[in-house]
Amino acid sequence: MSGRAKLTLFAALATLLTSWSLAPLVESQAWLLQGALLLAVQSAVGAGARRVPLARSLTVAAQLLVSLLLLVFLFAGKGESTGSGPLAYLVDDFGSLFGQGVRDVGEYAIPAPLTDGIRLLLVSGMLLIGLLVDTLAVALRTAAAAGLPLLALYSVAAGLSGGGDASWLSFLLAGCGYLLMLLAEGRDKLAQWGRVFGAAPRGRGAADSGLSTGSGGQATAPARFGRRIGAIALGVALAVPAALPALGGGLLGGNQEGDSGSGAGGTISAVNPLVSLQSNLNTQDNRVILKYRTENPQQNEQYLRIVALDEFNGVKWEASGRALSDVPKQLPPPPGLGDQVRASATEVATTISAADGYIQRYLPMPYPATSVDIEGKWRFEPVGRTLVGDQLGRDRFQNVQGAQYLVRSLLLKPTAQQLQKAPEPNPEIRAEYTKVPDNLPPVVADRARQVTQGTKDDYARAVKLQDYFAVNGGFRYNTRTTSGTGPQAVARFLDDKEGFCIHFAFSMAAMSRTLGIPARVAVGFTPGEKQSDGSVNVSMRDAHAWPELYFEGVGWTRFEPTPRSGLNVPDYSRPQAPTAPQPSAPAPLPSQSAAQPSAAPSASAECPPELKKLGECAAPAAAQGPTRGDGPSVTTVLGWVAAVLAVLALPLLPLLWRNRLRARRLGTGEVLTAWRELGDAAWDVGVVPDEALSPRRAAGRVVDLGRLDAEAAAAVHRVAGAVERALYAPPGAEVSYAGLADDVLLTRTGLLAAVSRPARLRALLLPRSATRLAWSASARWSAVASAVSTRLTTARRRLPLRGRG
Repeated sequence: MSGRAKLTLFAALATLLTSWSLAPLVESQAWLLQGALLLAVQSAVGAGARRVPLARSLTVAAQLLVSLLLLVFLFAGKGESTGSGPLAYLVDDFGSLFGQGVRDVGEYAIPAPLTDGIRLLLVSGMLLIGLLVDTLAVALRTAAAAGLPLLALYSVAAGLSGGGDASWLSFLLAGCGYLLMLLAEGRDKLAQWGRVFGAAPRGRGAADSGLSTGSGGQATAPARFGRRIGAIALGVALAVPAALPALGGGLLGGNQEGDSGSGAGGTISAVNPLVSLQSNLNTQDNRVILKYRTENPQQNEQYLRIVALDEFNGVKWEASGRALSDVPKQLPPPPGLGDQVRASATEVATTISAADGYIQRYLPMPYPATSVDIEGKWRFEPVGRTLVGDQLGRDRFQNVQGAQYLVRSLLLKPTAQQLQKAPEPNPEIRAEYTKVPDNLPPVVADRARQVTQGTKDDYARAVKLQDYFAVNGGFRYNTRTTSGTGPQAVARFLDDKEGFCIHFAFSMAAMSRTLGIPARVAVGFTPGEKQSDGSVNVSMRDAHAWPELYFEGVGWTRFEPTPRSGLNVPDYSRPQAPTAPQPSAPAPLPSQSAAQPSAAPSASAECPPELKKLGECAAPAAAQGPTRGDGPSVTTVLGWVAAVLAVLALPLLPLLWRNRLRARRLGTGEVLTAWRELGDAAWDVGVVPDEALSPRRAAGRVVDLGRLDAEAAAAVHRVAGAVERALYAPPGAEVSYAGLADDVLLTRTGLLAAVSRPARLRALLLPRSATRLAWSASARWSAVASAVSTRLTTARRRLPLRGRG
C-alpha cells in the first residue's frame, strides 16, 4: 500500500473515531455503522480519483457528488415533501427530512431518539467532516491542519453531551485517531527522502516506508521518539482536566458541589420554558413524560403548573428574579385567598412520577400546593409558588428527571358571584402586575376597551376577553404559527387571529393589564388522559400556557382563552343561567362537554393538517356527503410508474444495445461484419479477441476456449472460411452464403450454453464487448480535439504579424 493510500485510510479512521463522541447524543448507535460504510465509499472514491489522477478540485467534487447521491438514495422517501414524482422522491424528500432533523434536534432532550431526520444529520455531518479531513490531510498534505475539523466535531459533541463518564473515552479515541493520521503522514514524508539513518533494514518494506527497524524488529529512534511524544501528549491531556475542577472551585469563588447556600439569599433568573412549548405541541413523538394519581374528583381540571411568567418587559414574558428559600414542610397560604373561598376548598393529594427522559428544573404540580414531599435539593419561590431545582455543582442542577413525589393542594371552588363582588386588589399587587411596556402598540388597549365595552367590573371584563378569544372573536388555533412574545407579536396576533396557546395567553394577559386587572401567564400541562387503571398520562402535546388573573379574596385565578378542543373552561368563568324560565336557549358559551365553536373547524370546513395531527378536528356531521379522498393524482401515479420502469430498464440497457447491434450487423449480410459479431459474442463469454491471428486460427481458438460442440464448431469454421474468401478471393467472387447469420447465431448459442449460469447472465446483462463504446467515444474525442487543434493552428498562422522590424 502506498503512503498516500495509508494516509487516506488513517484520515477516514480519525474521522470515524472522532465521530464516536456523537454517540451519547442519541439513544441508538446504529447510525455509526451506516456512516462508516458511506465514509469508506467516500474515501475510496477519493483514492481512486487521485490514482487516475484527477485535479484536486475534481477529486473533491467527485467525493462530494458520490456522497450526496448515496445520502439521497439512502434517505429518499422518508421525508414529507409536498411535491410528487421522482424528482420529489429524490430531492424534495431529502430536503424536508433534513429540515425535520433540525426540528427534531430542537424538540428532544439528550439522548434523543434516532429519528430519520437526526440520523441524516449525523451521517451527513460525519461525511462532511470526513471530506474536509481527507482534503486537508491527503490532497493538500497538511495533516496537522486536518485536526481543526476534527476538533470542531469533538467540541460540538462534548458541548452538547455535557461530558459524562464516557467523555474521556471519546477524547482518547479522537486523540488516537488524530495521532495515527499524523504518524501516517510522517511516514509518507520520510519515505520520500529515502531510508532513515540507523540500523540496516531487513526487508524491502522497511526501505519503502522510510522508517526502518533495527535488529529484532525494534523501531528506530525517530519512530520511538514520535510514539513517546504521542503517548505523553495523550496522558497529559487526560490527566490535567481531572485536576482542573479542584483548582477552579475554591480559587475562583464558585460554589462547590453541594454548596448551594441556604436561607433566602439565593435568587433565580428563570429560563423561559416557552422555548420548547411550541416544539412539544408539534412533536411527532408524543411521549408520556408524567404519570399521576389524584384524589381530585374533578380530574379534568387538574392542571399541572410549572412556572408563572409575571414580567412583561417589552420583549417577552418571563419569570422575574425572585428570592428563594428552603422548602418549608407546610407551604404558606396562597396570596389573596380569603376565608370564604378557603372554607369551601378541600385538600387533595396527588402522586406524580416523571419519566426518565423528562429533564425540567421546575417541578410540575397542581396550584395552589400546600405541601410537597420530594427527595433531592429543591428551593421554594413563594411569590410564584414554584419549586426550583438547586445547584448541585458546576453546571449541574437538581431536576425532575425520574422523580416520584407527593403534592397536596387545595381544590378551590370560587363562584361567579364571589369573583364579581371581589374588592379592589392590593395596591402593591395592582402596581406590579398591571405594568405594560411603553412600546406596547395602542391597538392592544383599544381592542381591550372595545371588547369589554359596557361591563361594570373586572370579572365581567375577564369573561368578555376570554369569550372574545375562545368563542366569538373569529380566532383560529394553529400550532404552526411563528412564535413571538413581544408587543408587536401581540398586535400581529390580534390582526391575524391565528396562533396557539402562547399567543392567546399572552394577549389576554396584556389586554387585562391595560384594563387595570392584575395578570400573569402560567406555563405547565393540561390534565392529561385518564387510563383504565385510574392513573393519568401527561404527554408532550399536553404542554400549555394560560393566563392567571388576580381577584382579591380568591387569589390567582385561571382563565382559558385558547379555542382548542379538549380544554375545560372553568365553571366560574361561565355566566349563570337565568333564574326565570325562558324559551330561548342559553347563550352559546363554552362548556365542558362541547368544544368551543371557534376551536375547531365546522363539519363543512376543511380541517388543516396541523389540527389533524393534534386530533383537533371536529367529526363530520352525519348529513354530510362522502368526502373526496386524498389519494395520489393520475399524474403522480404515471410519474411513479415511469420512474419504476426507468429504474427497471437501467440494467437492461446493455442487453438491448447488444441485441440491436447484432441485428444491425447480421442484417447487412457482410462477411466481415458478421465475423466481428462472432468475435464479440465470444468476447462476452470471456474469450478475448486476438487480432494478430488468422481467421482460421482465430476460429480454432474460439472453438477450444469456448468448448463448442461439433455443430457450433462447424458453424464457426464456415464463417471463418467466408472471411478468408472475403480477404483473399479475387474481385467479383462470391464470398458470402445464405446461412451466414444463422451460423453466427448458432455459434453464440453454443458459447452461452457452454458457460455457467452466472457467466451467462454476465454475458447478457454486462457484455464485455460494450468496451467498444468507450473506445469509440475516445476515438471521436481525439478526432474532435485534433480537428479543433488544427483549426486553431491554422487561424493563428493567418493572423497578421505585428512589430516586425
